[in-house]
Amino acid sequence: MSTAMEDRASRRLAPCVALVLRHAPDHIALDLLGRLDGPTRKYLCRDEWLPASTVTLLLRHGTDQDRHYVARNPRVLGRPLPGLPGPARYAARPGPSPELLADIGPGPFDPDELLALLRRFGGRPRIPLTLLRMPHEPLDPETVLREHARSPLPPGAVEALLLVGGLTPQTGRALLDTGRQEHHRRSWHRPAVRAVRMGLLTFDELVAHVAPAHRTLTLAYPPEFRRGLRWNLPEWTGMRTAVARALRPLGDDPRLWAELLRRARTSPLSLPRLVAALTGATPAGAATLPEPAESPEPPGLEPPGLEAAVRSLAPGYDPAPPDDVERELALVSLGVPMESVAEDIRWIRGCLGNRLISGVDVIRHKVPACWALDEDQWLGDHGASNAADRHDWAGPVLAARAEADRLFALALREDPEAWWRVVRTLPDFAGTLPHLLLRVTDGDSVSTRP
Repeated sequence: MSTAMEDRASRRLAPCVALVLRHAPDHIALDLLGRLDGPTRKYLCRDEWLPASTVTLLLRHGTDQDRHYVARNPRVLGRPLPGLPGPARYAARPGPSPELLADIGPGPFDPDELLALLRRFGGRPRIPLTLLRMPHEPLDPETVLREHARSPLPPGAVEALLLVGGLTPQTGRALLDTGRQEHHRRSWHRPAVRAVRMGLLTFDELVAHVAPAHRTLTLAYPPEFRRGLRWNLPEWTGMRTAVARALRPLGDDPRLWAELLRRARTSPLSLPRLVAALTGATPAGAATLPEPAESPEPPGLEPPGLEAAVRSLAPGYDPAPPDDVERELALVSLGVPMESVAEDIRWIRGCLGNRLISGVDVIRHKVPACWALDEDQWLGDHGASNAADRHDWAGPVLAARAEADRLFALALREDPEAWWRVVRTLPDFAGTLPHLLLRVTDGDSVSTRP
């Protein structure tokens, strides 16, 4: 049985693990989860802002106890766990309306008839969910994939198939390749959001399997879809982190970024494959997957939001405010905690509102590092405390997450031991995040050097 001191240490470590997992790729996250002891895993599963990708990894690779604690976490939305939305909830939906029965008949439907009906009513998921509850022959995954490859199923039909469950992971991933489907469907993004919400895919896997590439890029720019099912702010930052990780081979070469925008308009490739083609690299598995040929886009069908999405992800999108005396004082104040958290939040929000600092500056200069990584500590809550979008300013949050992603990738790369040292050091480290990363990688801190 753990002592009170060990339990207190686990309580302090778990939130720091959650903060670091926001910025770790999936294989690093799995390694970190495997290093945690039982009490720390328990508190992590109950953490207030458990990252969505971590939830998916815990569902796949965790223990029954992990799944039990995640299911009792009120912040985990949309996962198919006891008491949360999932196949059981949608199986309890009311039956078909008399109008629908008169139109299509009572069934049973063979696979071809069912797929034809899913195409006909697939604009939104409500009627496809009803169709999948009516008598029908089981859908063979190969038949679904073959029909989807011939002509992509509408987004509402794909979302319904994901919600009802029973699909193999390979089938679910393949349904996210929309080929030459219309760009202007309002609900084209819903299957991707639903796949993450149900714990079927992590953000890294979503980036790897959504195609064409312009859809992946636009998923990282949610102003394009403002109504209905959409990313909340934590999910938005997670998606941008995964997309930025896929775009990292482009570096800061403006020619590659311009070519990315040009090629993404028409390329049917997924984003990692498109980036590999631009940089001359060979992505994993390229030898076993055929490369589809590009085809010109019909005039007038420019993917909406694509240019804005690429511009928001390119280096230097959030430039620092101009240097002056007030800005220097604001930067110095980030290293001096106020008398209370409320006063600290008021001061930082004032500096952000006056454009003296940006979210990038908070990550670089705020102490301690664990506070800099936690937007609640410097931006505060807005509105209902149980809302997923509780920060009223998305800009500073996105800029801070992007800068933290860049620093973690630059300092730690793919070394799981370095990531683990950051996790262990973070709870008691009093300096900034750059100092912490320097101590972990070089064994010293800038603040101790002459």
